[in-house]
Amino acid sequence: MANRRPVKGYFMSFEAAVHAQAIELNRLSLEMTAAAGSGHPTTCASLSHLVTVLMFHSMRWSPEFPDYPTSDRLVLSEGHAVPVVYAAAAKLGVMIGKDPEKRRRLGLDDLKKLRAAESELDGHPNPMEGFPFFDAATGSLGQGLSVAVGLGEAARLDKMDRRIFCIIGDGESREGQITEALDQIIDRRLTNVLPIFNCNEYGQSDRVSGQQSAETLAAKLAAFGYDVRTIDGHNPSQIKDAFDAFAKNAQGRKPMALIAKTVKGWGAESVQGNGWHGKPPTGDALKKALSELDQKRQELTSALGSGDAFTIEPPAEFRQPDVVNPDLPGLAATMKAMDMESLLQSGTLATRRAYGIALRALAKANRDVVVLDADVSNSTFAEMVRKDTATAERFFECKIAEQNMFSMGAGFSAAGKIPFISTFAKFVTRAYDQIEMAINSGANLKIVGSHAGITLAADGPSQMSLPDVAWFRSFSTMKDHRGNPGCYVLQPADAYAAFHLTQVMAEYQGACYMRTLRADTEFIYNDDVVFNLGGFEVLSEGRDLVICAAGYMVHEANKAIELLDKAGVSATLVDLYSLPFDTDALLDIVQANNGKVLTVEDNYGGGIGSAVADALVDSGDAFQLKQMHVRRIPKSGRTIDDLLKMCGLTADDIKKNAMELLGV
Repeated sequence: MANRRPVKGYFMSFEAAVHAQAIELNRLSLEMTAAAGSGHPTTCASLSHLVTVLMFHSMRWSPEFPDYPTSDRLVLSEGHAVPVVYAAAAKLGVMIGKDPEKRRRLGLDDLKKLRAAESELDGHPNPMEGFPFFDAATGSLGQGLSVAVGLGEAARLDKMDRRIFCIIGDGESREGQITEALDQIIDRRLTNVLPIFNCNEYGQSDRVSGQQSAETLAAKLAAFGYDVRTIDGHNPSQIKDAFDAFAKNAQGRKPMALIAKTVKGWGAESVQGNGWHGKPPTGDALKKALSELDQKRQELTSALGSGDAFTIEPPAEFRQPDVVNPDLPGLAATMKAMDMESLLQSGTLATRRAYGIALRALAKANRDVVVLDADVSNSTFAEMVRKDTATAERFFECKIAEQNMFSMGAGFSAAGKIPFISTFAKFVTRAYDQIEMAINSGANLKIVGSHAGITLAADGPSQMSLPDVAWFRSFSTMKDHRGNPGCYVLQPADAYAAFHLTQVMAEYQGACYMRTLRADTEFIYNDDVVFNLGGFEVLSEGRDLVICAAGYMVHEANKAIELLDKAGVSATLVDLYSLPFDTDALLDIVQANNGKVLTVEDNYGGGIGSAVADALVDSGDAFQLKQMHVRRIPKSGRTIDDLLKMCGLTADDIKKNAMELLGV
C-alpha cells in the first residue's frame, strides 16, 4: 500500500479543519436528502464530527481500496445516517462499483442520486449495491455491533491489528441484541472493537428513554466492565483523543466504549429537536438550514494556523494466504479414522452427529472454516470442533444469544471466513431478521438447525421448528446479488447425506440452511452417492404416482411404498433434499407417473409442497397434487410414532392419501 495519503486543502488547525469538514458533510447531507425526497440529515449532522475524524484521520484505510483486507473498518449500525458517510466518501474520492475490476471514484455529483434505483448509494448501507466501504447491510437497528464483533474476532484469529469502529444510536441501544454483543465483547476481551454510542437524545417519534441517556448508558457500560469515555461528539480534540486512546488500548485487557454527546441537527438550529427525523428540509426550510451552517462555519473556522493537514494512514500490506481446497474422505473413512467404527457398523446415525463429524474434518482441512454455536454444541455436535486442539480456536461459543450469533456470522463472512452457525432449528427463528440482513449483505452463512420438525417428540412444540422450511424456502424463490438462489434449504435423510451436504455447503459461496435431526436414522446412502445443491435422489421407481419427501419423512414414505406395493400401487419415491431443485428433472418423473404427486413433510405448509406446486403450475401441464404436512399445533408425545400419528403423517396416513389421490 502507499504511504500516508494527504487530504488536500486543509492548512487550518486540526480543530478548525474538522469543524470545516463536518459542516461541509452536513451541507451535503442536507442537499442529497432533499434531492432524494427522503433521508435523515439531522441524524447525519449529529455524526459529522465523528465521521470526519474517523474517515479523514483515525482510521487506517485506503479510499482507492475501501475493502482492503487489513483496513480498519467502520460499521454503521445506525444505518439511516449513511448519507454523512457517502458525503465523506465523495470528498475523499472513494472507489465504488459492484465489479472490483470496474470501480470508479465517487464524486459530488453522485450524491444527487442518493436512493435512486440506478445509484450505488442505497438508502441504508449495503456493500452488495456497490459501496464496498461497508462490510454488511445495516439499518435494521441493533445488529451492527454484532457484525463488528465478528470482524474483530476474525482479525484476532488472523493476527491482524485492524481496528473495528461501530456507531450505534442511543435509541437503538435499547435493542436486546446490543446487550448480547456487549456481553460477547467482555466475555472475549475483544479490545479491537470500539462501540461508539451517538447520544443525540432523540429517536424517531420523541426523545429516547432516560434508560438510554448518556449518563445511564455510561453507567451500564461501566457495569459491564468497559473502560468508558464520555466526550462532546462535536469537539474535535476530544474525539481525536478518544480514538487515540482506543488505538493504544488495542492490545489491552479491558475493552473500551465511547459515549458521544451530540446534537441532532447540529449546526442548523431550525431543524433541531423533535419532528425532523426522516424529514429532510426543502425549499425555504433548506435555505434557512444551509444559511445557519454558513454562519456556524464562520464562527468555528476563522482561527487559521500552520497546523496539521489531514492524513490517512494506509493499512498494512496484505499477504494472500495459500488457498486450500481439500479432497476430504467419505463418512465411512472419516469415522474409522476417528475410532467410531462401532457407530458406523450399527447402521444408524443421527444426521446432527454426521454434521459434527463433517464439520470437524472440514475445520481441520480448511482454516477459513469457523464455527459458532449458542450453548447447545453438545446437542448439535458442533462441539467436535471445540474439543479438537487443532481446531478449538475457531470455535466460538455465543451462549444463549442467537441474534448476536448470526450477525457475528455476517462479520466473519465479511472478513473472508466460512461461518457454520448451529443451534436448535427452533431457536434459529429468533434471528430471522438478522439472517435476512446477512443475505442482503451477500454473507456466506452456513446455518444448521438441529432437532428439527415434529420428530423431536417429547419436548413439545416450544422446541420444534415448524415454520422454518417455509421461511427459508421463500429465499430460494429469488436470486441474490450473485444471481444464485437467495438460500438453499437442505434436509438430509441420513448421515451420509448430512456429511456430504455439509462439505457441499462449505464449497458454495452463499447462504444455506440445513435441517438435522435428533433421532438416529437408518443409512439409506453410501459414500458413492453424489449430493449437489439443487439435486434430489430417486429411491424407488414406479408408474402410478410420485411421493416427494425429505429428512425423516423419507423413511416414513419408504415404509408407505411397501404398503402401497402390497395394495398393487407402484409409486416412485423422491428424496427432495434440496430446495430449490432441478425442476425439469422432477417434472419428467411426474409426467412418467400420470402427473400425480404426493408431498410429505414434518413441518407447517409452505415448504416442499409449495415448491412442487409452483413447479407444476409453471410447467403448464396437467397434474394432481396433494400435500401432507403438519396442520395443527402439536404437543408432546413420548415417541416419534406418537407425533406422526398425532399429525397424520404415519406410513399408513401416506398410503391412505396416495390411494385417495389415485381414486382407489
